[in-house]
Amino acid sequence: MSEHRKKGRRRSKTISCKSRPREGILSEEDRNVLGQMEEARPKRRDDCRAMPRPCLFVSCKHHLYLDVNPITGSIKINFPDKEPWELEETCALDVADRGGITLEEVGQILNLTRERIRQVEVTGLKKLNSISDEAGLSD
Repeated sequence: MSEHRKKGRRRSKTISCKSRPREGILSEEDRNVLGQMEEARPKRRDDCRAMPRPCLFVSCKHHLYLDVNPITGSIKINFPDKEPWELEETCALDVADRGGITLEEVGQILNLTRERIRQVEVTGLKKLNSISDEAGLSD
């Protein structure tokens, strides 16, 4: 049995671009509300640092509730059993500002297993090393 099932967590859910409603379905009133939300959304880290938490701007690329694939347009809901305001942590930048945390803590924040977090860390470090080698920044 997977670690997600043992702890009672549900796996993330991906919605493909094909199954999402078309853009033209929004009413004029909905478009106005979306425009107002976009204006209120912080543009820089300094703008959002003092805002109340949990952050409800799920469209922000640093929000932990969902991920949007820029290539396919698919949406991955990381916490299908929760609403955005029910998350303990909502902003990846807030987590980064805290400093180092364990793989277990990162896994809980991102709704992933400790092993998956370790795999992502190894892949990221390999990419950083190859970039520094190409740029001639290695020791």
